[in-house]
Amino acid sequence: MSQTPAPVRVLPYDERWPARAGSELATLTGALGPLVVHAEHIGSTAVPQMSAKDVIDLQLSVRDLAEAAAAFAEPLARLGYTRKPYERDHVPAGDPSDPALWAKRFWHRRGHQDGDVNLHVRLAGAPNDRLALLFRDWLRAHPDAVAGYSRFKVMLAGQVGDIAAYTDIKDPVVDVVIAAAGRWAAQTGWQPHQAR
Repeated sequence: MSQTPAPVRVLPYDERWPARAGSELATLTGALGPLVVHAEHIGSTAVPQMSAKDVIDLQLSVRDLAEAAAAFAEPLARLGYTRKPYERDHVPAGDPSDPALWAKRFWHRRGHQDGDVNLHVRLAGAPNDRLALLFRDWLRAHPDAVAGYSRFKVMLAGQVGDIAAYTDIKDPVVDVVIAAAGRWAAQTGWQPHQAR
């Protein structure tokens, strides 16, 4: 008997999300040590006033994915994280780069007293490492776009029955945002990991 997937719940922005992310990043960098080159709060919960699932997305940038995955396995398990089999990110439509450059390692934590987390470990300087930060920073710089994107996500969550369908439909919309963000980055001289 197949299990009915849990519905996707997109919630109004929660002012506590940044503090939750900051606390978890401090815990992670303390536990994982110098292999972490950069640690960032990414995704919709990192954008003021953005509606989102109540799951904090965090990105750790490393110099070697295989080394990091091996070294992080035990400490992340102690912190309640489970390694998932997703080892490559969606490549935006029209991006000519080699899909192998979009490699990552992924853990998540669910049902924890400190909240749910998606942990993306990416190669420092790789296209997906840069893209996660560009997406966040473009939305932060364009609050007028936040309301529309939030509304789209709320409506989509109300129409689909599971996270896989939600993600498949949302990805092309993210690609449109990324196209605009790329032009903005070129015009403004935006670079990842800048203090904002």
